[in-house]
Order: sequence, then C-alpha cells, then structure tokens
Amino acid sequence: MRNFKAVFACLLLLGTAAIAQQKKSNLSYVDPSIGGVGLILEPTRPTVQLPNQLIRVFPVRHDALDDQISYFPLTVASHRVVSLFSFMPVSGANPDALWDKRQVYNYEVLTPYYYKSELGDEGNLIEFTPSQKSGFFKISFKKNASNYLRLGILNEGGEITLADKRTLTGSEIFHGMKAYFYAETDADISEAISKTRNALIKSPKNISFKYAISYISIEQAKENLQAEIPGWDFNKVKATAYNAWNKVMSQINVEGGTLAQKRVFYTSLYRCYERMVDINEHGKYYSAYDPAIHESNRPFFVDNWIWDTYIALGPLHMILDPVTEQQKINSYITMYQQGGWMPSFALIFGDWPAMTGNHAASWMADAWFKGLRNFDLKTAYEGLRKNSLEATLLPWNNGPATVLDSFYNKHGYMPGLHYGEPETVPQVEKVWEKRQAVSVTLENSYSDWNIGRMAAELNKPDDEKLFISRSKNYQNVFRKDKGFMWPKDKDGNWIDMDPKAAGREFFTENNAYTYNWVVKHDFKGLFNLMGGREKAEAKLDNLFREDLGTAKFIFWKTQPDASGLVGQFVMGNEPSFHIPYLYNYMGAPWKTQKRIRMLLNTWYTDNLFGIPGDEDGGGMTSFVVFSMMGFFPVTAGIPVYNIGSPVFTKVTINLPSGKVFTINAPNSSADNKYIQSATLNGIPLNKPWFTHTELVNGATINFKMGSRPNKSWGAAPSDAPPSDCNNLYLNNKW
Repeated sequence: MRNFKAVFACLLLLGTAAIAQQKKSNLSYVDPSIGGVGLILEPTRPTVQLPNQLIRVFPVRHDALDDQISYFPLTVASHRVVSLFSFMPVSGANPDALWDKRQVYNYEVLTPYYYKSELGDEGNLIEFTPSQKSGFFKISFKKNASNYLRLGILNEGGEITLADKRTLTGSEIFHGMKAYFYAETDADISEAISKTRNALIKSPKNISFKYAISYISIEQAKENLQAEIPGWDFNKVKATAYNAWNKVMSQINVEGGTLAQKRVFYTSLYRCYERMVDINEHGKYYSAYDPAIHESNRPFFVDNWIWDTYIALGPLHMILDPVTEQQKINSYITMYQQGGWMPSFALIFGDWPAMTGNHAASWMADAWFKGLRNFDLKTAYEGLRKNSLEATLLPWNNGPATVLDSFYNKHGYMPGLHYGEPETVPQVEKVWEKRQAVSVTLENSYSDWNIGRMAAELNKPDDEKLFISRSKNYQNVFRKDKGFMWPKDKDGNWIDMDPKAAGREFFTENNAYTYNWVVKHDFKGLFNLMGGREKAEAKLDNLFREDLGTAKFIFWKTQPDASGLVGQFVMGNEPSFHIPYLYNYMGAPWKTQKRIRMLLNTWYTDNLFGIPGDEDGGGMTSFVVFSMMGFFPVTAGIPVYNIGSPVFTKVTINLPSGKVFTINAPNSSADNKYIQSATLNGIPLNKPWFTHTELVNGATINFKMGSRPNKSWGAAPSDAPPSDCNNLYLNNKW
C-alpha cells in the first residue's frame, strides 16, 4: 500500500510538472524584430535590457534589412538620441582594417533578456545579457589569433584605458555631461593599438566581458558592477533577466486570437518597458537638472517623451505598476525643484523641450484623478502653472515667455504667419519646426484644463477660473465656415491655407484633418462647433475617406510623420490614437469597433513592417496593448476607458493589488468584431465605457460578439462617455 501511495505521488508530481511545462511563457511570443524597418521614418530597435532600467543594448545597423552590424553600444543613454561607448569583437591580421569594420551577421537570436549572433566571415559568436546598471558579453572567436575587442567613443570626446591585464575603464562626454564605464574580463588582455576615440584590445580566443555604466564616476561604475554581477556566471545573470521579463509579461494573459496577434500583443507590451529608466546607482544619482550628485534611496527616472507617452503609455502603467508610475512623476517634480522648470522631454542630459503642449499636466492630473496620490500635488501644480503662464509655449522651447506668449495670454490664440511672411521672433525655430500656431493653441487648451482641475483640488478658485477659461481657447481657432481648426494672424484674420497640405507653420507633425479632433477635454463643445453630433459623425467618417489630394511623395514632403494613412487619418502618429474611439461619443460605437479592428489588422502585423510610424519607446505600442485588450483611455485626466473591440476571447489583468480584471469575449474573431451586448459584474452594461475605479477594484466584463453591428448598443446620448469640460471640472465625478 505504501508503495502504491509513493508511485501515485510520483505520478501526480510528474503530471503537475508536465502541465507546468505545457504552459507557454508569454515572453516566448515577443519578437523584437517586429517593426525593424521604418515605414517612412525610424525603425524599432531590438533593445536588450531589464524593464525600465539603465542598460539598453542593441546591434547598431541601418535597420533590420541591413545585414551588417557596426557595433553594440554599452548603453543607450537616451532613446534614439544618444548612445554611449561602442563595443565590437573583430578579427583580422591587419589591425588597420578593423577600425571601422562592419560585421555581417548570418544568425541571430533576439529576446528582451538575451542576444546572440554570429559575426563576420569567421562566425565569431557574441552573446549578451543585461542587469540594471551593468551588462555581460561572452565572446567566442573561431580562430586562435588576431582577435580583438574594439571599444570606441561615440560622442564629443573621452578616453578608454587598459587599467591592467583584466580591467578596462572609460569616460565619454556628451551633451554637457559625462558617462563612465568600468569593465572586467575573465582572461588576460593587452592593448594592441590605440587610435583617436578608439582602442583595439588584443583578446584570447574565448573571453567574457562584464561592465557597468555610471554617470557619477569610474569608481561608482565599479561599485555598480560589484553589486550586480560579482561573479562570472553568465547563465545566472541571464536567468535573472528572464525572470524579470517573465514577471511583467505574465501580468496580462490572453486567450484566443491568432499566433500572429499574440506576437504583436506581447511584443508591444515588451516595448512599453523600454522607458523611463531609473538612473539611481545604488543610493546616489547624478542629475543634469542642477547639475549635482544626490544621495537618495528613491528611483530617479529619466528619458521620457511626454508628448508621445502621456496618451497611452502612462495610463497603461498606472494600471500595471502604479507605484513605479508615481516614482516617475516624483522624478519630474524633483527635476522642477532642481532646475526651475517642469521638464517637457526629461532626458538624461536635461530637458529636451520637444514638440508642443504642457502635457506633464495631463499625465499628473490623470494619475491624481485615478487615485494615485503619492506625489506632492502642490509642488507639481506650482511647476505646471509656471510653465503655462511664465514659460514660452513655442515648440521646441522651454524658458522665459516671448512676445508671442504675451499675445497668447491676451488674445487666447497663437498667431500664425501668412505664407511668405518673414519670421521676426528670434526664439522660433525657423527652418523646420516654425510656430505650429494652431497646435500650440489646441494642446495648451487641453493642458490648461487639467491645470485648472488641479487648482480646484488645491482650493485655488482664482487659478481654477483662469485656467478653465484658458481651456476654451480652442474655440478661437475653429473656423465654422470651413469646419476646421484654422490659423489666424495677429489681427484676427483667417490665413489662407489648404487643410490637407498645411505643415508645421500651423500644425505639429500632422495637418488640420487630425488636429480637428484633439480637443480631448470638451468633445461636446467641439461637436457643437461642428454643428452637432450627427454632423460631427459625418465629418469623422470623411476623415477616413478623404483622399490626399496629391501624390503621396508630395504629401509626405510636408507631412513625413503622417504614416499609416487611411484617407486623411494617420495611424502612425500619436495625436490620432484616440480618434477612432470618438464614435462612442457620437452614438455610433459600432463604428469604433469596425475602425479599431481594421486599423489593428492593417497596420500592426508580426513582421519587419509591423509598426506604421515612429514607435517612440512605447508611445505607439501602448495603443496596441490597450486596443487589442478592447479599451482605451481617450482623455488623460478623465479616469474612464472607452470600449473598442476586444481581439482576444479572454484577457486577464493581474493587478498589483492582487485583484483581477477580466474581459471575456468568447466568440470574438475576425468576423465577430461587433459588440452585441455586455455585462459588468453580471449587470447589463449598455454604455461604451467604464471607470478606472471599476477596473482596479477587480471586475469582469462579458461581451457577446457578432458579425453584424448592433447599432443600438451604447447609442443613446446618455450612454456617451463624459466629455463636457463645463461639468467635469466642477464635479470631478465619474
């Protein structure tokens, strides 16, 4: 009997192990090569790193069609802006031929936590795996001699030093600050030859190279390495990196859908963890915003393009990791305290005031009204208010106000210039970015609305009144006789323009067709300007149907960011992401369901061409994650989600609180994309939206899907999501 029990127990354990093995890790669906060829602009890069950590490494090549690698940076300091220290194993009897040698790769393994390829005609093997502030390369040369490690400086200057037979150090100057590395090898090396900005280090046949980066000193880099990779167990570091990624990938589980859809979904989720990155080095960090070194046990996050990320990336992490998202907000507030201005694009080397709008306001208000309160709202508000009233609103600027800002404050719009009229304001970037006058007005109207609601939270009635008044400035640039957002000159006259062809003189990276719909805080008011809900719906239909009016190459000459075109709709740029969901406000949610499925199926595929525009480090792929799950945060600052069309038959979000949010759509398919009916926790859900509170409290939404639209579901005016700024800012009720 005892033997029987023992055998039964063994069989039970084996069966349990077999079931565990059968469960495929979500990480296995991630393919970092997706989007590796840019449709018009930049491709994605197969970045190897830990989620939201400093070390980011990838093979540098033109794009995924390029069969030669130039080098591997020891880290990306700032997404698509700055990389630091080149590294490359090379072989050859003539060292002079190795300085700029690019290497063919014939075999490659790409994952978020591990990289492997065979380089050059020799087939030298390179492997890499990351830690937080450190990384680990393993090199296996095919030949016994004439092997080198090539290290180089990529930016303004620096040096690389062979400290002893198993230690290298280096420093590099970039954008007014300095980076350092400390590296060790597990075999003896010798410096064969040095050249300006580069060094060839003679290497044995097999060598491991581990290193750490610091923005403080070489000594701190050494401490970082000793803290993170004290030994030489490559597989242990790799396993730790795998587990870190497996944890975040396991937070959302999907069922149903195709293999391609799962690959797109989880690859998109992986890209949502590239930035921001924590540069706190085990108790201290260097800030370019003072500049100074600070003792701190709190993370200090940098590298954020807020114009791109406030829309969906921030809201996604407010669900998945609200603690870290608040730490990122706290980093912004600290930067304001250190530097005097609330950052726009908070990069490692300081504020990079790209694009338009004061969107840190929308990001922080969104967090606050979703119940994320672990940041100093008073100081945040102080910085945001200062940026709105005292800083310039001009694109690609951050600093004191100009004469154009004085005009904006007085008249409620940014004045544009007629074609051919010379620019007279020195702060305007005259060659390419220009004034973007309409976009400046529209985006700051929205930012100011969120600042006004923060003022209400802080019991500042005069400020509240001021900013809510400024939030209506969008009305000053809507031209009713044309039905478009339109530029005015300084005298209040409409400027002659083509709404399809108008570029950065008036709009940011898009034309009037896109910017007609960016009044995210007051869709009701916008629709009234357009003549009511029905006329607004017809105008939205036309957005997806209107032709370009010219050849694509001519259109893209002034609108290179307008990729992923469907009519005049631009899938490849962030200001368009919320637009397909606007049918929910117009009484036609079925059209949102139709458009979203079409856009996902058309523009987000599981191949090299699978992303329609600049991915922007999670700015675009967060749209994919939300939309494939079946909902989207249309207006940052209003804690509700618009319902689209769930791609998968089941989505489960394991919330940090231990609660679970589940979406069931058991018969969802390519044909069955239309919602027939829905329930929320067993209660009929007849409106195309739900609240953040309902989500984070743990809930289950059941959708009955069908192949034909149910045009009555969610169609009543009372079913529309909240969008009236006149009521919302007064009540803050959802």
